[in-house]
Amino acid sequence: MSTDTFGAWREHAGALAGMRVLDLTRILSGPFASMILADLGADVIKIEDTRAGDDTRHWGPPFQGDDAAYFHAVNRNKRSLALDLKSDAGQKIALRLADDADVVLENFRPGTAERLGLGYPQLSSRNPRLIYGSVSGFGQTGPLSRRAGYDAIAQAMSGAMSVTGERDGSPVRFGVAAADLAAGMWLTIGVLSALHARDSTGCGQQVDISLMDGELAWMTYVAQNFFATGDTPRRYGSAHPNIVPYQAFPTADGEIMVAVGNDTLWQTFSGAVGLDDIGADPTLATNAGRLASRDTLLPRIADALTARTSAEWTQILTGVGVPVGPINTVPQALAQPQVAARDMVVDLPHTSEGSIRTLGSPVKLSATPPQLRHGAPLHGEHTVEILTSMGLSEHEIQSLIDQGEVSR
Repeated sequence: MSTDTFGAWREHAGALAGMRVLDLTRILSGPFASMILADLGADVIKIEDTRAGDDTRHWGPPFQGDDAAYFHAVNRNKRSLALDLKSDAGQKIALRLADDADVVLENFRPGTAERLGLGYPQLSSRNPRLIYGSVSGFGQTGPLSRRAGYDAIAQAMSGAMSVTGERDGSPVRFGVAAADLAAGMWLTIGVLSALHARDSTGCGQQVDISLMDGELAWMTYVAQNFFATGDTPRRYGSAHPNIVPYQAFPTADGEIMVAVGNDTLWQTFSGAVGLDDIGADPTLATNAGRLASRDTLLPRIADALTARTSAEWTQILTGVGVPVGPINTVPQALAQPQVAARDMVVDLPHTSEGSIRTLGSPVKLSATPPQLRHGAPLHGEHTVEILTSMGLSEHEIQSLIDQGEVSR
């Protein structure tokens, strides 16, 4: 392929160009995964209920057009087909789409897809190459598998909330739906892995992801600390259980986050903030010593940092190589030049609103970068387009609409 030809191809295709995804998911975990796949070039057909569509279309205010901002956040680059999966005609259409799909995603409670005739055994018998991704609260197996799962419950039961919050305060849920978003990322990883395996085996498989498993996997070093010591991990606020100083500190006009990740940085940091005496203390020269002295050391650092503003400390500490950053509000975070340079805030065309501002993709690929083509679809926006591509006539489509089995 010549350079010119490759360049032209790159402008119009993503890494997953040519891949078809039938997306039966709603709310957050599944739609987040299917949006990642869509950004990477997959054709994602989002199946929605004929009456109200994805629940999150109504999770407002705020709204952007007729749909909640929540819905816009995780549904760009998709096509919407409003279909009644409980009707015979709706199920037949879904089956035909699954026959031609590379991937089917669903986040029903375990057992529901099977009752609809759209479970993995049913679809894989018709399409053995199918990758079937399931995400649920507790997975397809185990004593809790049939229990409904929600992000907050996974955060609570995984232990994540027990280590989140101030030291003497109550457990706190993470500020975004971490368990849902983690499950979406794990689902994406599983689907891509299964697609790679299919290249050599020729066979599809089921990807079974749970919110609980995904959040538990994120406990990493916190869980490992428990395995190593038997001590129950606790809350440290913004601080780190294994590294000191590594936390937020007040300044003259706000707060900054400081991350002194090794002993060399400690010497630099202590000198930069005017604490030469503790920098010279041999008992504090190692991280182990600073951990042991956490309760007496941190107040000294906090007192020293109140002498200057956040901007001053950021400039001083960055200048000597100590990792530091202001604790930004969301508007401040989105307005940073670094964010603009990385295309992490973008304006996408939208059918009813003209343009929708949203977050960009964090995946940066040098040859096949993500393509952010359009904002989230209107409810049933592509129903006629998709059914027409399946060979249905205008009369047949109108009949389905009249019977309430599809909508547009």
